[in-house]
Amino acid sequence: MHSLQAFKDVTAHCADTGEHPWTAFGGPDAHAVQAAARLVPADRAAREGQHNAFADALGSALKRARDIAGL
Repeated sequence: MHSLQAFKDVTAHCADTGEHPWTAFGGPDAHAVQAAARLVPADRAAREGQHNAFADALGSALKRARDIAGL
């Protein structure tokens, strides 16, 4: 599923039920998070989180090294 399909699903649901999108799905940010969670497999999300944590730690270490070296 991609964003266009998600939009079509919301539109179809609201047309069928008469519900307002905010009532049926919450705000756009909350719905985007939920849709992304369905689209990204949990193992991939975990790997990305580990990668981001490593990249953050490396960036922090490099910054400290530059600070110590006076760069």
